[in-house]
Amino acid sequence: MDSLEASKDDPFEMLEEAVRGQRRLLTGFKGDPRVKTQKWEEAQNPKHVAISLNGEPTLYPRLGEYIQHCHDHGMTTMLVTNGTLPRVLEELDPLPTQLYVSVDAPNEEVWNKLCKPKFGGGQWKRFEETIDLLPSLDTRTVCRHTLVKGENMTQIEEYAALDNRADPDFIEAKAYVFVGHSRQVMSLANMPRHEDVMAFARELAPLVGREILEEVSASRVALIGKEMKDLVNPEPNKEFRLDLGVAPPIKKLPLV
Repeated sequence: MDSLEASKDDPFEMLEEAVRGQRRLLTGFKGDPRVKTQKWEEAQNPKHVAISLNGEPTLYPRLGEYIQHCHDHGMTTMLVTNGTLPRVLEELDPLPTQLYVSVDAPNEEVWNKLCKPKFGGGQWKRFEETIDLLPSLDTRTVCRHTLVKGENMTQIEEYAALDNRADPDFIEAKAYVFVGHSRQVMSLANMPRHEDVMAFARELAPLVGREILEEVSASRVALIGKEMKDLVNPEPNKEFRLDLGVAPPIKKLPLV
């Protein structure tokens, strides 16, 4: 979704629609004897929101309003950005409870080759501005390295230099996964094994004065940091309407 279309979307309506969507997905589990009623009821009102995956979220001009609505309802917010709009992050109010910055290349040359910026030059410079901005932001910050075998897993000292400038609470090293649209430009050989991710993490950790805190082999991911920190939900001051209900069913076309 481009910023022009996104500007038409009301942030509270989007949040309500997301809750409707979750309730719709869970509807069929209510009568399942294996599902505890209390858990089902708790799941009707989600507690965490991931603002990611569908384009660059900092292009949405009402992002601060959306985050505020989430926090008003006691939800944590995880914002994932490519870091090319540092002024948005600098002026964002409120900040998300957790800010992820995708650090997918150790330098401009690899970044241009792998990330293929659409809007011409200058984006690496803005990305570096975001890196230097991170230490001043009063929220939990994470540098995420999505590792693509054969493309961006070398030059670890340059990754460390970026991480040290950003001084995040955590560094996440995770494997690229061969799914979706990426299959048109990547191959299965580009997906690292968990052992490859761990080798990267073990070499990076001492360069940034941190250690490997956690790993999940099924997800091919390692968490690097100084200490684990709990994420606390904002105190809610609003509740979703009881009559919010579920999203209407998808209309099926008649058979012909």
